[in-house]
Amino acid sequence: MKREKFIKSLAVGIVATPILASTLAKQQTISTRSNCIMTPEETIGPFPHKLPENLVKANIVGDREGVSLLINLTIQDVNTYCKPLPNVNVDIWQCDAKGNYSEYSHQLDGDFRGKHFLRGRQITDSNGKVSFISIFPGWYPGRAPHLHLEILNKKGKSLLVTQIAFPDEVSDTIYKSKDYKSKVDTNNKQDYEFRDSISENLVDTITGDNKNGYTISKIIKVKMDS
Repeated sequence: MKREKFIKSLAVGIVATPILASTLAKQQTISTRSNCIMTPEETIGPFPHKLPENLVKANIVGDREGVSLLINLTIQDVNTYCKPLPNVNVDIWQCDAKGNYSEYSHQLDGDFRGKHFLRGRQITDSNGKVSFISIFPGWYPGRAPHLHLEILNKKGKSLLVTQIAFPDEVSDTIYKSKDYKSKVDTNNKQDYEFRDSISENLVDTITGDNKNGYTISKIIKVKMDS
């Protein structure tokens, strides 16, 4: 399957008088501070990493089949008005197209102990960014499609545990693909994790199609120890 390339952002210059420039700068600062709040904390769930230090990799697909998904994440620190946060660990885990998690028994399709698919860890670069190559997650009864994330500092202290949601209409389109089960039984508003915070949990952007795969981006805001 094709993988979409990263899109480079373009800088736009603004020419303004010193007074106007100063006013704009103040407005931007106020806007940045008002929008700089932590990403909602969610439950870690029953299937977190067991040995995350052994899962340092960008491609987490393993032997699973499904619609390709490129996950672009930016980690920001609310203590510095959401400047990028470098050198922190980003752990990610998710179920496969059929709703199964690796490393655990009693899954929908059996025992997956000893399997390590769809789990990984990356360290943020100087711009607070990491990327993972994955597949679109499946679903299981009672939950809308989602990704699990945990952000940890260099010493391994957890800064945030959260989850990422997808637009319902995109999930419905993807679940028509052959690797997935039928239409999801729980949408975002019905999901107990997302129903009170779906606007904060949803991906920021998603592009693509079932043939070529999808690319998502999401900014995750944490509070770094002072």
